[in-house]
Amino acid sequence: MDNSQINSTSELAVRREKLAALCEAGNNPFEITKFDYTHTAPECIAEFTEREDKLAEGETITVRVAGRIVSRRIMGKASFAHLLDGEGKIQLYIARDALGEEPYAAFKKWDVGDCVGVEGTLFRTRTGEISIHATSMTLLAKSLLPLPEKFHGLTNLEQRYRQRYVDLIVNPEVKDTFVKRSKILTLIRQYLDTRGFLEVDTPILVPLEIGAAARPFITHHNTLDMDMYLRIETELYLKRLIVGGMNKVYEVGRIFRNEGMDQKHNPEFTTIELYQAYTDYYGMMDLVEELYKMLAEKICGGTKITYQGIEIDLGKWERLTMTEAVKKYAGVDYYAWESDEDARADAKRLHVEIPEGATRGTVLVELFDAFVEDKLVQPTFIYDYPVENSPLAKRKPSDPRFTERFEYFINCTEFGNAFSELNDPIDQKERFERQVEAKRKDEPNCRAEVDYDYITALEYGLPPTGGLGFGVDRLVMLLTDSASIRDVLLFPTMKPEV
Repeated sequence: MDNSQINSTSELAVRREKLAALCEAGNNPFEITKFDYTHTAPECIAEFTEREDKLAEGETITVRVAGRIVSRRIMGKASFAHLLDGEGKIQLYIARDALGEEPYAAFKKWDVGDCVGVEGTLFRTRTGEISIHATSMTLLAKSLLPLPEKFHGLTNLEQRYRQRYVDLIVNPEVKDTFVKRSKILTLIRQYLDTRGFLEVDTPILVPLEIGAAARPFITHHNTLDMDMYLRIETELYLKRLIVGGMNKVYEVGRIFRNEGMDQKHNPEFTTIELYQAYTDYYGMMDLVEELYKMLAEKICGGTKITYQGIEIDLGKWERLTMTEAVKKYAGVDYYAWESDEDARADAKRLHVEIPEGATRGTVLVELFDAFVEDKLVQPTFIYDYPVENSPLAKRKPSDPRFTERFEYFINCTEFGNAFSELNDPIDQKERFERQVEAKRKDEPNCRAEVDYDYITALEYGLPPTGGLGFGVDRLVMLLTDSASIRDVLLFPTMKPEV
């Protein structure tokens, strides 16, 4: 608990004393199991606004609401308070004559933060605020900790992330981001479902560490007496399902990577991976364009959005091969290199660090990272990646040095990755073995293995397949204008306070 949230130790003691007094009088609020409400705060306001001019003389609108007291102004015979429920906020007018002398005296002892149920009639105050004239009030839960007076701004970001429950109470606008997140996921599911995709679940606990670059979390299964790994992707299991005849599948999956943390990375995050038989990476490009355009229109009201002050048009996408992009932004032509030595010489000339013995494909990727990615503000597909860094993508028949792979970038950030999936089991086995060998060389203590069961699946025959994976969290950041991934995760990973 952050000491800045606590007004004084005496206030904490007073609230506990109030609870003890309630319990002693037989009014323990924590024994109440339910409260049937008829309206939310916005529904109260909407109904009164609609019916106000039509109410006959003496006619009233009776409502029952439930929520948390977030402010109050205690006076003699009448008081005001504001109640925050799950949808909005509404003012309460509490008069001794309407509520009763004893209930009114009890209310005056309640605190900001208490959860209450209220029954009353709607009216408009002299200042024009639609309010509830309370006729009965029930204390539903006692708040033993005071709400902080100030819980917003950069100085309290860490505490807001740690105590999201307080953040949501004190800063109700925060909830809007998570409402939009839920709507985004619903819209994506609807989009895929209507196109014949089937949502599936694949294992989170997997039996081996694959050769991919991401570092996994390791746990132990006691019954089987074996180490297991939290998944770093859903790809290989989903493609097993394509082999099995499920021609369009997707998964909204939680992924775990034991790596660094920053504004765009959290150790656990959400991805959507989807696979469609009998299409290729161009089919996935078309799907991405259509999906992102739809989401922008539904969530933001149009394809032109503003992210951190930058206007981005999700209705217009550029398509460049990696060689075209490097030539455009770095002035280097891949096809002018006659050998790996030529490529390494260009990298040295441009002061780009490369691995020892780098091939042309490796140098191309390094030049892309150095000169291109930070230029890709507007939505851009970069496709045809070198085979060296694409172990799961199919080679281009016209040039086997490249694969049918793309990544797409928005605001200088990679948002998704797609392939024409490699379905040659012999080629795949060789690439996996090289990948594992390289990882073990770089990390001698790693336990990377080849997933030979996946190779077996490919040997039964994977049809031509297009696959796509993209991060949900970055997409939500984009569509809600959120600067950090922590702003779109209800409970981001954080080191516990001592």
